[in-house]
Amino acid sequence: MKGKTCCVTGHRDLPQNEINKIKAALEHEIDAAVTDGFTCFMSGFADGVDQYFAELVLERKQTNPALELIAVIPYRKRLDSLNKKTRTRELLEACAECCCHTGKNISQASYSHRNRYMVEHSDRVIAVYDGRETGGTAKDDPLHPSG
Repeated sequence: MKGKTCCVTGHRDLPQNEINKIKAALEHEIDAAVTDGFTCFMSGFADGVDQYFAELVLERKQTNPALELIAVIPYRKRLDSLNKKTRTRELLEACAECCCHTGKNISQASYSHRNRYMVEHSDRVIAVYDGRETGGTAKDDPLHPSG
């Protein structure tokens, strides 16, 4: 990874009536990161926030070729399932890099390892968090690590 790096974390199951507001907030934060000199963006490619983030970064790459998106996938079979969907396959193909962080199959810690990797290799984290106490975004809070 070259340049300053930014990653995202957020919920998968978003209320339908909040999606446009969330996308607008993500756009604002991505644009602020670009203004601050960030050129590398990482997404874990989960449904919801991660994929909205990836789409928005790739939209900006069309007018700013210095930007790059890296997909950090928690395990190989997740990559296989993402590639079965046309839209996510297109997003993955547009990434500068795609890495599977752990083994072939899901393990209890796959997502936590992926999230920890992204935080440890980023200079900025954009978090979409609604205060709920369940889910990976709550569990893997980089400011209050659980393990």
